[in-house]
Amino acid sequence: MIPSTCSVALPLHSSRPYTYALPPSLADRVRPGARIVVPVRSREMVGLVLGVGDEPTPDLKPVLLAPDPEPLVPDALVELAEWVSRYYAAPIGLALRAMLPAALWGASRLVAQVDDPQAAPGGASRDVLEALERAGGRATAASLARRLKRPVWDALQRLARAGAVTLETEPPDLGPAARTERVLVLSRALPTLLEREQTFGRAARQQAAYEAVDALGGEATVRHMRERLGFSPTVLKGLEERGVARLEEREQLRDPFADLMAEPPAQPTAAQREAIAAVRALSPGGALTLFGVTGSGKTLVYLEALRPEVEAGRGVIVLVPEIALTPQTIARVRGVFGDTVAVLHSGLSDGERVDAWRALAGGQRRVAVGARSAVFAPVRDLAAVIVDEEHDPSYKQAELPRYHARDVALRRAAIEGARVVLGSATPSLETWATRDTRPVVSLPARVTQQPLPPVHLIDMRSEPRVEEARAVPWSRALDDAVEAALREGDQVLLLLNRRGFAHFLQCHGCGHVWECPSCSISLTVHRTPARLRCHYCGHDEPIPQSCPECGAEAQRDRGVGTQLLERWLAERFADARLARMDADTTSGKWSHRRILDAVARREVDILFGTQMIAKGLDFPGVTLVGVVDGDTGLHLPDFRSAERTFQLVAQVAGRAGRGPKGGRVLVQTHTPHHYAMIAAAGHDFEAFAAEELAVRESPPYPPHVGLVNVIVSGTQEQRVAAAAVEVSEWLRGLVAARAEGQVEVIGPAPAPLARIKGRWRWHLVLRAADRRWLGRVARFAARRAPHASGGPVRVVFDRDPLSLL
Repeated sequence: MIPSTCSVALPLHSSRPYTYALPPSLADRVRPGARIVVPVRSREMVGLVLGVGDEPTPDLKPVLLAPDPEPLVPDALVELAEWVSRYYAAPIGLALRAMLPAALWGASRLVAQVDDPQAAPGGASRDVLEALERAGGRATAASLARRLKRPVWDALQRLARAGAVTLETEPPDLGPAARTERVLVLSRALPTLLEREQTFGRAARQQAAYEAVDALGGEATVRHMRERLGFSPTVLKGLEERGVARLEEREQLRDPFADLMAEPPAQPTAAQREAIAAVRALSPGGALTLFGVTGSGKTLVYLEALRPEVEAGRGVIVLVPEIALTPQTIARVRGVFGDTVAVLHSGLSDGERVDAWRALAGGQRRVAVGARSAVFAPVRDLAAVIVDEEHDPSYKQAELPRYHARDVALRRAAIEGARVVLGSATPSLETWATRDTRPVVSLPARVTQQPLPPVHLIDMRSEPRVEEARAVPWSRALDDAVEAALREGDQVLLLLNRRGFAHFLQCHGCGHVWECPSCSISLTVHRTPARLRCHYCGHDEPIPQSCPECGAEAQRDRGVGTQLLERWLAERFADARLARMDADTTSGKWSHRRILDAVARREVDILFGTQMIAKGLDFPGVTLVGVVDGDTGLHLPDFRSAERTFQLVAQVAGRAGRGPKGGRVLVQTHTPHHYAMIAAAGHDFEAFAAEELAVRESPPYPPHVGLVNVIVSGTQEQRVAAAAVEVSEWLRGLVAARAEGQVEVIGPAPAPLARIKGRWRWHLVLRAADRRWLGRVARFAARRAPHASGGPVRVVFDRDPLSLL
């Protein structure tokens, strides 16, 4: 039976899909996973089909357009989106929106044209018809709605049924068109010299062009023939006229990494060969943790383990943190998999991103390399998903749907029968807690067999400082070490995980601190350009000349950021070539690449910056790593602060000593006795994990329990506080009625960051040892809790939060 209705997910905050009538003319194209254009109030939107039905339902709006000959999203990804929607209590339309490049969620236009005005009914329909006639007899539904200041879709439908107007859907903007290029293809073989002379006669340039294309394998782009080989368009056209070649239009993939030289893979060590065998032995749907120290060659294990799968035509996804998605990483992957690799990166243009997506969906590329959202890449016949640096917080999405790519990868592998490898030198405690049920493969030594660099904790409470450094915490020990490294011609890497010039600006007279007018946080001082800036909402303002509270003319910078460190380094080491790497210097497209390429070419003596320099970098010339302030995140009011501090120090320490000269690490800290610092200095993850897991037992925190952070926000402080109390009471009633003794409601209380982007924030926490109960409560509450449907106060349910700030 021909389907007559379809269930549609739209990218809206709606907990349920929409139902539309399916015209018979579109029935063969509308299947689960297909994009369609549908009317929504006074506009048209692109949605994705979840299912079709054959039971007629009256008064349904019809599907307007089905632009794709085949479903864009395969069944497995539709199933994965439904899981994301359930697990993270997110609308199904937003879960599906996360899977597609933004450019593929285009908009269309419904156009009405007067046909028989005498057939029009009266009332509101007549008003719409008159407006259409005043517009010249043809206009879009959107322009009519603006003209009449009300929706016109229902009236247009009545006019169309009466025969007064005809309705058309103009092709929507469904993403950038594919770029094409002209290719010259030989169509007639001339194997002997005699045949070629008889064919071309005196046309020597045509014969030379024919032989050039033949030497290139029988085809070549027109651009290559003209620009590289010097053949004119007339010569190429002559080949076509003689019937020995033809010109074709071929789709051209926009690949910004096409000119990147691939790095040939090294030969695996004995330990790596054992790890490769373990990965290949995984059963479909299985997973393991690859626990290897920095420099142990985890990337080679990933790639060599999956080489046979890719050679057999199967697909692979390689996830890396955004800041670790460097040309160096991409070159390594291409060194094994060649041109089968497509890169999905936030720095890509819309066209480049859509091209990569289409190449994977069409099977032209089989290996997807990318950050968080690449877990949804439409790779065909998926064999494996690699999650490199699986502990990295950037794998957690900050907006709806608030998914974690690591957990989505595990679920996708279970659906498609793929394998998962979770790699890290400092695994998350959630991953480490599964070591009894998920195998752990260890790489305890570096591939070079060099020892891990010694880490020295410098106690800043007693260590002599360089007085000229003023606000910059700069010990004599670190100063001497940097000077010695530069004298030997080595490179230095310095970590300070706070950008800007100073942490905040304070009046020395009255103590006033300049704060963001929209967020509960002090403004950071920047010197290039000279502004006060909020790193949460982007607000900035000039640095004031005087204090608004007491009128004092001078202010005092407090704290230190990467810009102030840059000034100090330029003064102290005047001959050193410096490069700063933070969010301010890497905002331009491929700016990461330019900086790191300069380091690789030994054009930089000191590379310094925030956490983005701590991961994925392999520079043999770096013999000294210095952590300028190891305590930056240690004392934040968040249960993961110790874990993040350990991971950051341990990861940046791993950048040292990768070359033949070895290296060392100096960590400046006021808390050298803290177990996170002691474990990082000893490169001892297991000791840290044992201590931290014990700390999180009481009060219980993940991984011992599951959490949902419920955030209540709005622009009016008192209304938000009252709403938070209302939501907490409602949740307690829900738990008492349906999950008594299974789920605990904690709070409410003002969030540690009480205001962000002009919205006041309160939060409460749902906690449960049995995560299934937590999911049931969160799903129910996300649809029915007070203020869950939106309005001046918003309620957000963040399952498995990485932070409670």
